[in-house]
Amino acid sequence: MKSKRFEVLANRPVNQDGFVKEWPEVGLIAMEGPNDPTPSIKLENGVVVELDGKARKDFDMLDYFIADHAINLDKTEEVMKMDSLELARMLVDINVKRSDIVNLTTAMTPAKITEVVSQMNVLEMMMSMTKMRARQTPSNQCHVTNVKDNPIQIAADAAEAALRGFDEQETTVGIVRYAPFNALAIMVGAQVGRPGILTQCAVEEATELELGMKGFTAYAETVSVYGTEPVFMDGDDTPWSKGFLASSYASRGLKMRFTSGTGSEVQMGYAEGKSMLYLEARCLYVTKGCGVQGIQNGSVSCVGVPAGVPSGIRAILAENLIAAMLDLECASSNDQTFTHSDLRRVARSLMQMVPGTDFICSGYSATPNYDNMFAGSNWDADDYDDWNVIQRDLKIDGGLRPVTEEDVIRVRNKAARAIQGLFKELGLTEITDEEVEAATYAHGSKDMPNRNVVEDLKAAEEMMARGVTGIDIIKALYRAGFEDVADSVFKLSKQKVAGDYLHTAAILDKDFKVHSAVNCPNTYNGPKTGYQVEGERWEEIKNITNAKSPEDY
Repeated sequence: MKSKRFEVLANRPVNQDGFVKEWPEVGLIAMEGPNDPTPSIKLENGVVVELDGKARKDFDMLDYFIADHAINLDKTEEVMKMDSLELARMLVDINVKRSDIVNLTTAMTPAKITEVVSQMNVLEMMMSMTKMRARQTPSNQCHVTNVKDNPIQIAADAAEAALRGFDEQETTVGIVRYAPFNALAIMVGAQVGRPGILTQCAVEEATELELGMKGFTAYAETVSVYGTEPVFMDGDDTPWSKGFLASSYASRGLKMRFTSGTGSEVQMGYAEGKSMLYLEARCLYVTKGCGVQGIQNGSVSCVGVPAGVPSGIRAILAENLIAAMLDLECASSNDQTFTHSDLRRVARSLMQMVPGTDFICSGYSATPNYDNMFAGSNWDADDYDDWNVIQRDLKIDGGLRPVTEEDVIRVRNKAARAIQGLFKELGLTEITDEEVEAATYAHGSKDMPNRNVVEDLKAAEEMMARGVTGIDIIKALYRAGFEDVADSVFKLSKQKVAGDYLHTAAILDKDFKVHSAVNCPNTYNGPKTGYQVEGERWEEIKNITNAKSPEDY
């Protein structure tokens, strides 16, 4: 006889997920691996000659880079003598200011910082993240993609996403030669929804940089770093080449952050027997050493690896916290689908959503998941109402806002018409009124007519060949009758000259004012300090469209 209860449980969504027991020798262990190094550092004449038990003569390229560029050596000998449990308690303690402890956390070695966060449970990590987040207010970022690389749909989806509250938006492509059109569409559409939105197009790094330099994007994110030398070399990269790439973006006034996450080294087969969290700490130190203002981390596209081992979701929160401890902007993932269980995917996100991170998602899918070209997101357009209700239930700011159907239809239609006018003025492929109408009301690409892909690709290549830039886009939008959108793109271009939004955790408001860790630092020190959900923002979160008013009765 078989238990009926076990039969029902066996068919639950969570039991379609994959789980494995720990296997430290190949890196299948989330935290506190038996082969992780013991924290240590030795200095001679201001030079690190020993790092986490390894002499300088035995350093690999990551060790050299971290030792020479990523550690606050003024405080390192002091903090390395401190008890890791004491340091963990300081992180949780509301009486210890972020501005005081960050001088210590940035002086730790990778093994030390990993040991410190390993002392905490997830609640304590969440309390620490509330204090260690770089910017005062949390925010959110989304994916805007579709399986057809349809620029009209991208523009409409970007406009809706901006209206719903996303401060940053990211697209990518199914066909790489579509990248210029996708980059144009998301930038124009986002500015329709709310002026000041930052957008990017995630493609191969040289192409991504070219799009930014031409003025088609405002930031970059998919610049990956890894925690072991073999994985770095497998990608034909080094910490120094990544640092050079980061400088290339910064020199053109483009915000950028690196990408890393627990599990990538295991997935690539070069974990060297170390825990996922320790290797991720090394990635974060490389990021710090390159002078990059932030990181997209939280396992990201490798989330299935830590999610399959004990304490793996805890390790993801721990890596987000380490990023904040290193004074980096943290875009805390929550973007890659990893489970069949709705309960589990919400539980995974609450640990970033409740304390708030600089960007709670680094890719909430602003489309239905069948259109998400980043392999599907943990959250998508069908979850908007759930997200808003969770914000309302818990009185937390997850970065989104309730909207009306009328407003969504209005901005989607304007964005579709704006990209139609832009294409006409630039002499690109025709966008029909039928396509504009479809994009205005579409759920996803299944509701969109097909385009002539061959002609689109030829037009995109011709546009790049004749050197069209952001200035040409501004002029074309103005000629097409979208003066307000042209003005927003112009103001966004001016920001690249000023460079203020290169600061840690920077976003722009609708008036193009920068909010960053520099001018809006996190000041949390316990109840009724730091950012509070109140006033106009709380009224906005409370008033979901399907809530009944006393006047209704």
